[in-house]
Amino acid sequence: MVKRNQTLLTEFVLLGFGDLQDFKILVFIIFLIIHIMALTSNALVVVLVVLIRSLHSPMYIFISQLSLSEIIFTSNIVPNMLWLILVGGGRVSIAQCIFQFFLLAFPTMAQCLLLASMSFDRYVAICKPLHYAAIMTFGHQVQIVSSCWLVGFTLSFILYVLLDSLEFCGPDTINHFYCDISPVVELSCSENPSVELVTSVLCFSLVVCPFVFITTTYITILHTILKIPSTTGRQKAFSTCSSHLTVVCLYYGTLGSIYFFPPNKSSLNINKGLSLLYTLVTPLVNPLIYSLRNQEIRSVINKCSCL
Repeated sequence: MVKRNQTLLTEFVLLGFGDLQDFKILVFIIFLIIHIMALTSNALVVVLVVLIRSLHSPMYIFISQLSLSEIIFTSNIVPNMLWLILVGGGRVSIAQCIFQFFLLAFPTMAQCLLLASMSFDRYVAICKPLHYAAIMTFGHQVQIVSSCWLVGFTLSFILYVLLDSLEFCGPDTINHFYCDISPVVELSCSENPSVELVTSVLCFSLVVCPFVFITTTYITILHTILKIPSTTGRQKAFSTCSSHLTVVCLYYGTLGSIYFFPPNKSSLNINKGLSLLYTLVTPLVNPLIYSLRNQEIRSVINKCSCL
């Protein structure tokens, strides 16, 4: 564990959503219901993929890992957010704040890599179908998934160590409902430009590079699909990619709007709304997209519900 230097501040103030007055109980109940539904749906996907033998294919294994990352992510952010809604803001120790960011960055980075891995899986399935069984063996699946989690953990831990080395002298207020890296670095009084440099490099590598890889992969996939002579064949190929593309667009749309367009003072409420969409709604929507658009998962759910 990194030893913390003496600082003038030991706590941050999270403003949350401000004073909701008479609406805080209603907002709390709505957000709690969404959170429970998100946890339940993602946990259901993980359990089904683990227990149902017909779902032991690369695509479903990747889907289960996405759901696992959503469980870690939303369990880290939403409970504290619900508490801030009830009390109208609150204090958090600097150590807890930095650790919360670590638990935010870890599944986020892993999910970016998992989405890129899923695009590679679709590329092999559509562009090199005769080699699919040889390339996407169970051993290779385990290596890919393990690498995604390991790289996400390692790079997130590097960011954690860098943030843990900073000193904070004031001000102490974060106008948000969770501890993100930008406001934490802005509140630091340490002269350490390497933190911002390393942060920028890691975020670019783990967010932009997978997105470029996904885009390039799907351009190749689209080119291959358009060469398929039959309409039925093209539709079947498109259907195997549609769920993944929908999740990629939703995920990177919200992620990019939050981190690549830094908010100014006049747009903080918009940024909070986008962050709310990213931390609360997206974890619920993603498993619904896969279950509603995937015939095999729907059939498994129907069979289980009939038992």
